[in-house]
Amino acid sequence: MRLRTYRTSDIPMNTDLTAAQSDYAIYLPAISSFYSTFVGRQRYEEYVPKERWPAGIPEMEMLNFFNPDEGLYHYQWGLYSAGHVNLDLHGPHDPKEAMIRERAKHTTVLADSGGFQIAKGVWTGQWNNPNDKEAEKRRSLVFDWLCNISNYSMTLDIPTWAYKDPEVAKKIGIYSYNDAVEATKYNNEYFIKNRFGDAKFLNVLQGSNHAESDHWYEEVKDYSNPDKYENHFNGWSMGAQSMCDIHLILKRIVTLIYDGLLEEGVHDWMHFLGTSKLEWSVLFTDIQRAVREHHNANFTISFDAASPFLATRNAQIYTHTVTDDRKKWRYHSEQAADSKTYCNDNRKYRDAVLEDKINKRFDNSPISEKLLMSDICHYAPGDLNKMGNEGKTSWDTFAYLLMMSHNVWHHINSVQEANRQYDAGMIPGMLINDTFNVIKFRDLVQQIFSAGSKKKSLEIIENNSRFWQSIIGTRGFTGKKVINASTQFNALFE
Repeated sequence: MRLRTYRTSDIPMNTDLTAAQSDYAIYLPAISSFYSTFVGRQRYEEYVPKERWPAGIPEMEMLNFFNPDEGLYHYQWGLYSAGHVNLDLHGPHDPKEAMIRERAKHTTVLADSGGFQIAKGVWTGQWNNPNDKEAEKRRSLVFDWLCNISNYSMTLDIPTWAYKDPEVAKKIGIYSYNDAVEATKYNNEYFIKNRFGDAKFLNVLQGSNHAESDHWYEEVKDYSNPDKYENHFNGWSMGAQSMCDIHLILKRIVTLIYDGLLEEGVHDWMHFLGTSKLEWSVLFTDIQRAVREHHNANFTISFDAASPFLATRNAQIYTHTVTDDRKKWRYHSEQAADSKTYCNDNRKYRDAVLEDKINKRFDNSPISEKLLMSDICHYAPGDLNKMGNEGKTSWDTFAYLLMMSHNVWHHINSVQEANRQYDAGMIPGMLINDTFNVIKFRDLVQQIFSAGSKKKSLEIIENNSRFWQSIIGTRGFTGKKVINASTQFNALFE
């Protein structure tokens, strides 16, 4: 008998998402610099005029989920990318960096080092040349920022897809897979030689297929070996194929265990880059629990996604979570209300979108429950935006911020709710095969990590290769793009 679908609206709205985290794998919101800029600048200036504030949200710190005392909801984990920040920590005070630089001490920020910016050709320099001055200056700035700001950080890897665009390859001096490996190894050595402070570094694993991934691992694994380096790296970050291929992921974790590179108190953290599919949040929890039980009691898996912020950019608002038994699980989003006719509408936002059939269902967040329709649809006919034009959308910059905060809560809560439902017996369709014999992902994971030998563990993995092939990884957020609001966002912000 299959269990009933449990509606998110059936449970109390949770404002302490830190307390609700339990022993689940940790989702890290990939915090938008647009979002952090609002929070930071408001501490030092009237960045958002008081007359623009919703009656129910009169202070910016209410939107700061790192603030346990004033935030409308609290969550202590997040990811922030060095590719989006002011890296100069020794120049004039920069208010827009305050949300991250001045966060509460108990919070945990995992920093992305900016390898993506190199691979896109944004951070130029001949990265394959250790003596290149442009690359050296950027490397030094990034390293200093990571050591001072982060709790955990990726090392400065060069993704293997970087060289495939000839124009980018020329800008960064990476013309082959081997160039990417060698440049990454030089960055690793620089980090180990110069590291200071309490930040812990995660050894990044790249590679576009199993063969490349295996080779990359062999080339960089010693940087995490305490017998080889006193200032060794403290965990692992899974990129490219290692991020989304469960067959490769399980094989790699088994290898790490038997290579002595996933030891308690030494290598406790593993991060998966850019993973947004809801089913993977419970998949990661299964792996985390199994490794904790059979090998490393402190082992922690985290994963990040920018989906809440990208959804807003694409004019989408999260409405509810779908966790139907043996079916596809997802964060459900729909087009957000956007009409200048609502500029004086004092109905509660949720009531208005349901009454006017803009959304078929809308589960409130601690943010949206305090909003009126006019708090989002703020522009009136004839109003000019900051460029001096009358835009088509009714949203101003602050409306984007409010919806982002709502979406962040929903995404975190959805991950936690998915884990609660999974523990209650609900199973996403991709993690069970009941065509003939019932095969559950969590059972196989337990078998793998309790097998007692590397050979037996790898045999279980190989014997279930068809099941792994049915579990498909994904990157990013795919939602219906609404041109007006998205175009407005692009016009307002870089």
